[in-house]
Amino acid sequence: MRKKLICCFGGLSCFLISNAQLSENFSDGNFINNPTWIGGTTDFIINSRNQLQSNNLVSNAMFYLSTANSKATTTQWGFSCNITFNPSGTNYIDVFLTASASDLIMTSTSGYFVRIGGTEDEISLFRKDATGLSTKIIDGTNGILNTSNSNLKIRVVRNSSNQWTLSRDLDGAGVFTEGIATDATFLTSSYFGVLVKQSTSSFFQQHYFDDFTIEEYIPDITPPAITVATARSSFRLDILFNEPVEIISSQAVANYYVNSGTGFPVAAVRDATNSALVHLSFAASFPNRIALQLTVNGVKDLAGNVQATTSTSFSYFTAAQYDVVIDEIMADPTPQVGLPNYEWIELRNTSGFDIDLQNWKIGDAGGQSGPMPAYLLKSDSFVIVCAASAASAMRAFGPVTPVTSFPSLDNSKDLVYLKSPDNSFIHAINYNETWYQNELKKNGGWALEMIDSKNPCGGITNWKASSDAKGGTPGNKNVIDANNPDQTAPKLLRAFATNALDVVLYFDESLDSTKASLTIAYIISDGIGSPVQAMPVGPLYNTVNLKLLSPLKPNKVYSITVSVVTDCSGNIIASGNTVKLGLPAPINRFDLVVNEVLFNPAPTSVDYVEIYNRSNKTANLKNAYLANRNNMGTISSIVQLTSEDRAFYPGEFIVATSNVAAVTSFYIAQDLNAFLTVSIPSYNDDAGQVIILNEQGNIIDEISYADNWQFPLLINKEGVALERIDPADTSLAPNIQKKNWHSAATSVGYGTPTYKNSQFRVDLEVQGNITVSPEIISPDNDGFEDFATIYYRFPEPGYVASITIFDGVGRPVRYLQRNALSGTNGYYRWDGLGEKQQILPAGLYIVYTEVFNLNGKTKRFKNTIVLAKRK
Repeated sequence: MRKKLICCFGGLSCFLISNAQLSENFSDGNFINNPTWIGGTTDFIINSRNQLQSNNLVSNAMFYLSTANSKATTTQWGFSCNITFNPSGTNYIDVFLTASASDLIMTSTSGYFVRIGGTEDEISLFRKDATGLSTKIIDGTNGILNTSNSNLKIRVVRNSSNQWTLSRDLDGAGVFTEGIATDATFLTSSYFGVLVKQSTSSFFQQHYFDDFTIEEYIPDITPPAITVATARSSFRLDILFNEPVEIISSQAVANYYVNSGTGFPVAAVRDATNSALVHLSFAASFPNRIALQLTVNGVKDLAGNVQATTSTSFSYFTAAQYDVVIDEIMADPTPQVGLPNYEWIELRNTSGFDIDLQNWKIGDAGGQSGPMPAYLLKSDSFVIVCAASAASAMRAFGPVTPVTSFPSLDNSKDLVYLKSPDNSFIHAINYNETWYQNELKKNGGWALEMIDSKNPCGGITNWKASSDAKGGTPGNKNVIDANNPDQTAPKLLRAFATNALDVVLYFDESLDSTKASLTIAYIISDGIGSPVQAMPVGPLYNTVNLKLLSPLKPNKVYSITVSVVTDCSGNIIASGNTVKLGLPAPINRFDLVVNEVLFNPAPTSVDYVEIYNRSNKTANLKNAYLANRNNMGTISSIVQLTSEDRAFYPGEFIVATSNVAAVTSFYIAQDLNAFLTVSIPSYNDDAGQVIILNEQGNIIDEISYADNWQFPLLINKEGVALERIDPADTSLAPNIQKKNWHSAATSVGYGTPTYKNSQFRVDLEVQGNITVSPEIISPDNDGFEDFATIYYRFPEPGYVASITIFDGVGRPVRYLQRNALSGTNGYYRWDGLGEKQQILPAGLYIVYTEVFNLNGKTKRFKNTIVLAKRK
């Protein structure tokens, strides 16, 4: 604002200037001196931004300021103006370029003035005669000021032939020539000034002026130059010149040529509102993401200057997945740390090309924004996207592109995505509060920042709370920016058949959508083969829909193998990514059974229920529910196992719990993918019912457990799961059910979530036995036969084992186990050390095992083992 307006502004062509008559930017803080302004001196002030601002507080008022000016011919005038209101026939500004007297209100004052506003909301040039008659000699574009805030830069030129040219730049949108006219009525001037007409208080103090210049006009002798060439589509190219161009030469297609086989355009059209802009259309499309060269020759400006042969580079660029990434997000700005109390996201261009964000959109699970305005996001640069109400505050930190309907970001978790104008998903993140990796910062005021923008799908491994003192780095490189490549290949988690011909695949991370679209990447067993179509599903692209040629058969389990596909960092999926696939069937009585229950967890753990598919069907867990019974014996607290389709195959286990981490911290889990996180019903510590329902509300299985089902010799029953002994036993009476349940074995940590029960009975005819392997051990930590494994197998659950090691003369040297509750099979280990962890001498030792159960059955075993020493 403080620059002297010698050349044009906002792209207006430059002229050689000398002998300035007036140059006023109010940097001295007054309009009394250098130069002196007269008129309504109390009606104007110089504000804190060193602008001339109206200060008249009278309704239906006219007021003015004027200063001496003798320049009237071969002159150019320039000034900037901001009006923060919508003008009308009684609210406008007349800027007198020439005036015969200092009093601009006086009827007899003649001259030329630019009217800003008026009934037509336009910018026009008038001549005022001494009779008071005003004549419009350049009629501006109607309606351009029909807004509550207009920022203008205006230039008027009068050449030696008395030809007038009125040009303006409105809100930085580019130069537009309002018109050209010839008038030689007045050839002299005494004053220059500003006249304001206002009606009511809503227009008070809403007029701002700056950078007045009156200069001698020296004709343009410089040919037009290309400012920028921008590909708007694969067939359309826009050329912006640095000044308005003549219509005939600018619309001659022979004056333009593009290399790489594109050739001459089929049409060239000068823009209807910006005469410095030309639109070219081509028959051949531009190659994508390749640098091209445009050659222009023979285009003239309005002064007739002819452009010599000139070349400029451009490229047609179609944004692909991850060319622009969501690099930072402020989902919870409260309590404030150092940034404004607004939600916003930051975008980063990672493509290597400049990208126009016009008509791009952002969205979340709750809705989608309006289209973004035109904004050129330079390669490897950043921009803040926010609501219009936040734009002013956020511009203090970096470039901003506001959008309408900015989505309301959830504090704890949300799915946020970015879409290009063709509705392609470019990037998406599915954040949650664990991504902050900081218990304090997740409570608000801190932005989430991406660590490595070349790892756009890294999830929690590539995001954390900002460490900047302000709480974030909007519009700038993230303070935690670092090299953090994704080196882990994607993994196929599971498959689901929605019907005989449609299959959905679920992966553990986002995929490259192009590779995931290859049908050869998927093979289904038993003659089904590859699908006829593979469709990755946005915005996260971690699922793929397959369309099959041959239908799946009921009650048959297939396998599907995936190869070739890559994640968004280019890591190719490992070989052997195979999962089961089957067509789901209705769930009927005892297809699924309650297999294990933890109803009395340790203080820091939680309940869990394990379910076993004992049928030959593939079930859909979406159609299964857990429940209990209330005090009236009515089924209550019904909870759906999962809201998503999920296949449950014959012989598989799933475990439902409210906190997977709490369960796995206490028990060994062989398959983490077999857990379902769900707020399961409350199961009392003393007694209760565990019920499985199908989608019809029919009971599939029900267990009426009680605390006395636990092994009686257990001193502490907290944290001990009850296990089903025989899944084939579907007795309903609680007293009979009790015989089919037993406490989980000590050797497995009192629980076996996600795998076969420790008390599972395989064969009632098998006799109990103890075996020791190897027969000779050498506990010298050389990795070879350092310990002995004592295997056991019993005909039924509920045996308690005590194991003592004796030396060759019958002295006990180690009490390995005392009253350990054992499963039907398992093992214990001896490391060759004595009771006090001392080294024992070499020789023969006896492993003495005594087992009993509550039915009075007792059995004793003796096994020999040699303890050797290596020299």
